[in-house]
Amino acid sequence: MQRERLTWSRSITDDKTPLPPPATTPEEDEALFDNDPWVEPPVHIDYGTNIRLGDNVFLNFNAVFLDTCLISIGSRTLVGPNVSFFSGTHPLDPALRNGTQGPELGKEIQIGEDCWIGGNVVILPGVTLGRGCVVGAGSVVTKDVPDFCVTAGNPARVLRKIETQMDPSQRGPVSTKDQVMGAEMLMAQQAKKLSERLQIETRGVPELAKELEVTLSGL
Repeated sequence: MQRERLTWSRSITDDKTPLPPPATTPEEDEALFDNDPWVEPPVHIDYGTNIRLGDNVFLNFNAVFLDTCLISIGSRTLVGPNVSFFSGTHPLDPALRNGTQGPELGKEIQIGEDCWIGGNVVILPGVTLGRGCVVGAGSVVTKDVPDFCVTAGNPARVLRKIETQMDPSQRGPVSTKDQVMGAEMLMAQQAKKLSERLQIETRGVPELAKELEVTLSGL
């Protein structure tokens, strides 16, 4: 049941929010958790206190979280199997790294809403994945990815922009034509034809043509 699954998955994110009381029927009880994350076991976690999952997140099996720093995954993001989030890192200088005696460093990983991360992807420290991005299977993401982009490869690079009305930059201005529908569209077409015909018939009488144009613009 989703209640048992959610109890386990909340322990992953150290979420101590109490579950709601059981509903009357199993179906009603399942519906209580429609917006909660869905996590498939097993999951491998370092600290277990620096993971945040948004609504309707799906994590497929064998996810790995090295949560030295915060790892957040935005709502409605889908994560394939065997995906690794590595927020921990170490110094490059081996003298400073010093094996198990040296310091552990880290940078936050931010995954935006509405993303899709393919299987066997590795996301490295400090990466921000923009909203609505798609990451190809097997990719190693080493740097930030802008909103609504497809990225893939090792190291991953942006391949193209995703065409979507969710992207504010892709929403063109709404014209009067876009707002005309149904019977109004037919009326607008007839008014345009009438305007064109009258312009032909009144050629040589600019004052009358202008008056008619003003009148027709109100249709």
